[in-house]
Amino acid sequence: GSSLLTGPEGLLAKERENLRRLKCLRRYRQRYGVEALLHRQLRERRVLASDGTAQQAHTTRSSQRCLAFVDDVRCSNPSLPLSRHCLLHICQDTNQTLFKPCQGSEEVPCNKPVPVSLSEEPCCPLHLHLPPQMYVPEQGLAVPQELEGAPSDLYLSAAELQPTESLPLEFSD
Repeated sequence: GSSLLTGPEGLLAKERENLRRLKCLRRYRQRYGVEALLHRQLRERRVLASDGTAQQAHTTRSSQRCLAFVDDVRCSNPSLPLSRHCLLHICQDTNQTLFKPCQGSEEVPCNKPVPVSLSEEPCCPLHLHLPPQMYVPEQGLAVPQELEGAPSDLYLSAAELQPTESLPLEFSD
């Protein structure tokens, strides 16, 4: 840019000031030395973390697996986000407050974890108590007595519904 602004006649004071500002803006927020090296390394780590292969390696780490043991064998399910247990074993975590075990019924006990909702005792879909049915359908369709004895002269025949010459077709409906 500076070679275009210089000529045999030289630069005016205003042009010199504009050139100085342009050079300052080109260097603005540029990183040099150690700062530039650390910034480049950070960008490379972010690219690797967002890569699909690195993401798969991240999810299969042992810290991403459930910590529960079933018959002396560690659960192989992935853990929930920000948790150390999977959905089946989340109730074993004493610090969590989002899930409670389903109480089930007297005949069939159930310990399936269900999310805590606005109800006092959350249940799984199998043990959910539905409210009583509010709508009861009528057995027969009753026709009002006024319509049964209606005179037939109130209805128009098909010939009377045809458009006439005095009305345009769009107004015949």
